[in-house]
Amino acid sequence: MTRSGRRPGPTETRAHILAAARAQFAAHGYRGATIRAIATDAGVNPALVHHFFGSKEKVFAAALDLPLNPDLVVTTLLAGPRDEIPERLVRLFLTLWSAPESSKSLHALIRSISTSEAAAAMLRQFLERAMLAKVTEALGIPRLRATAIASHLVGLALVRYIIKVEPLASATDDEVVALLTPVLRLYLTKD
Repeated sequence: MTRSGRRPGPTETRAHILAAARAQFAAHGYRGATIRAIATDAGVNPALVHHFFGSKEKVFAAALDLPLNPDLVVTTLLAGPRDEIPERLVRLFLTLWSAPESSKSLHALIRSISTSEAAAAMLRQFLERAMLAKVTEALGIPRLRATAIASHLVGLALVRYIIKVEPLASATDDEVVALLTPVLRLYLTKD
């Protein structure tokens, strides 16, 4: 039976929830895992999962140690003029990849999804539901275009940060922004 409320004494509840979430996501993928099942496995009430993380997307991001909050990413992208979205997106992406605390997680994530179909499927489902669906709906663009933008960014990550191909690897952020922004802007036009 699931216990309700906070556990007595020093709490490791957050860690137990994350362990249960990792197991649920691994067993059932992003779509199949539920807050209720995660809570049951962790021996807590679903409300406590919501208390610590707020949403399934945030539990997933924490479980995989993703260095981003999907709601914050979407809000940041959509804040401000539409024609500035490509630049905001590239700058946010570059910031995540160059910050030491997030770079390690992103490197591990790329390695995981390139060697494990299960990891790739979980990330794909997460991106489709937590980010791409929200962005395409807000901007009124086809999902194919948003996916093409994602492909440019993943390619950038591989070439610049993983494989480190020059001169892209040592280009300044401003050079990369100037290079990618016009291409990404094309995907955001409604034609």
